[in-house]
Amino acid sequence: MAIRTQQSISGFIATDPQLTMTDRGEARFYARFGQENFHREEDGSFTKSEPSFHNLVMYRATAERAFERFTKGDSFVAEGYAHEYSYERDGQSLSGEEFVAKKIGHDTARTRYEVDRAPRKVAAQETVQREQERAFDPPVSRPTTNTPMLGR
Repeated sequence: MAIRTQQSISGFIATDPQLTMTDRGEARFYARFGQENFHREEDGSFTKSEPSFHNLVMYRATAERAFERFTKGDSFVAEGYAHEYSYERDGQSLSGEEFVAKKIGHDTARTRYEVDRAPRKVAAQETVQREQERAFDPPVSRPTTNTPMLGR
């Protein structure tokens, strides 16, 4: 098992985000993102060079929230890990790298926005409603006394 090193990145959303479903039915966010690059000159000044572009993905609830909140051009900061992948399509081996974000937010140093705190109550009510809609399915059979359980 490969060890994933947590990383932080910042950049801008370079393409229109896409929200798709995985084979397991989980939400998947995908977008290309850009990172500004600068070259330090001998006099100590910096010259802006061409940006580099990379793949950004997120899964499950993080993907759904990001798709609702991010659009092309938005600046962001994210925490996650780099993931190398490879697959075969039409007889050709393809490989690449993507950044899998676990957490993401707008870059407050580059983004002006107002925080609307009013929906907090609505969001809390929606959370309660979702929890109530998820009916508890009790196990079909109860564990026998021979089954190890915590506290026994």
